[in-house]
Amino acid sequence: MLDDQEWLEFAGPLGNSIGLIQKVRAEQGLSLPDALKVGELEALNRYRELTGYAETNVNALWHHRVSLFGPPCSSCGKPLRTPQAKHCAECGAARRT
Repeated sequence: MLDDQEWLEFAGPLGNSIGLIQKVRAEQGLSLPDALKVGELEALNRYRELTGYAETNVNALWHHRVSLFGPPCSSCGKPLRTPQAKHCAECGAARRT
C-alpha cells in the first residue's frame, strides 16, 4: 500500500501511461498491444521500486493507496473498506469511534 506522498510520486507515471504508449509506438514502431505491455511494465516496475512488492496486475495499482481505506478494525485488525465504513467487511464488527 502507498501512503499519500508515495501515491503522488507514483500516480503521475501511472496516469501518464497514454503519453508513454504513444511515444513508444512512435519511436519503436510497436503495435498497440505491445506498447501497452511496455507501459504496464514501467508502472509495475516503479511500484516494485517503491514498495518491494512485485505486483503483476497493473489495474490493481489504482487501489493500492492507504487513504482509500478506513482505519484498522478494532476487532480483527483488517482495514475497513472505506474511511466512512460503519462495520468491518471481514468480521462484521461495528466501528468504534
